[in-house]
Amino acid sequence: MFGRLKSVLNKAVKSLASKALEKTLSEEDVDEVLEELKMELLENEVAFEVAEELAEKVKSRLVGLKVNRGTKVERVVLDAFRNALLEILGQPGPDLVEEARRRCGRGKPLVVVFLGVNGTGKTTSIAKLAYLMKRNGITPVLAAADTFRAGAQEQLEVHASKVGVPVIRGKYGSDPASVAFSAIEYAKARNYCVVLVDTAGRMHVDYDLMGEMRKIVRVSKPDFKILVVDALTGNDAVEQARKFNEEVGIDGFIITKADADVKGGVAVSVTAVTGKPILYLGVGQRYEDLVRFDPEKLVKSILPEEA
Repeated sequence: MFGRLKSVLNKAVKSLASKALEKTLSEEDVDEVLEELKMELLENEVAFEVAEELAEKVKSRLVGLKVNRGTKVERVVLDAFRNALLEILGQPGPDLVEEARRRCGRGKPLVVVFLGVNGTGKTTSIAKLAYLMKRNGITPVLAAADTFRAGAQEQLEVHASKVGVPVIRGKYGSDPASVAFSAIEYAKARNYCVVLVDTAGRMHVDYDLMGEMRKIVRVSKPDFKILVVDALTGNDAVEQARKFNEEVGIDGFIITKADADVKGGVAVSVTAVTGKPILYLGVGQRYEDLVRFDPEKLVKSILPEEA
């Protein structure tokens, strides 16, 4: 996972460390390496402004660096990259399982609305999160609020049956906001702790469907709006993040197919361009293949142990 990104960063760290061994690092020394790094980051689908930000943060830490005798120069350079990346990725997002647990017994379920374009794995991600919650003793209600795409509600029902959770649906062509509302009322009446709302996949340039999405949000008053993006769609996923955040407002991300992503640009970029955290990574086809995102673990996985 993210092997090419690791290779690019490893190359930059080695180059800067070798320069720092010989002399105090000048601005020209650092710029030479970082300009090449930015180009390679762009090739690995890191958003332009994120590549720029990373380079500037690293530069501010290394220009003028004079390594004292006995200090491992590789570690100093690695720490500069590590701290810069952690600043960009921010703090871990909320744990939705714990958020749901806190709602249990209060009569007001945690409501999570899932957004995303067609084909990102949104419905499967909902099923994975439902499975994760069920394993932790919390049974969610699923709302099949995609009343647009033929077969969408049946797809969610199949997942719900396998996971063992209830699903509320409506007629195709009906108001999806009403389906979300019905699911929330169902959960309240039966003391369920959480409602997970599936919505129609929509292109981020489809303004009519965005308006429908805003109505679902107004009616359901979700605690979290989660955008599901596909790691393999690269820069398009970053544009989806920007647009959905502008049009609807999002609270975090689930990134699917992270296990197949050798570039890593989406994981590094979506948080940086929106200021919203990654909550979970999809790392396989099974229901259990959904893992909490940890910025520290990601940074550790893409930086070399030593230059």
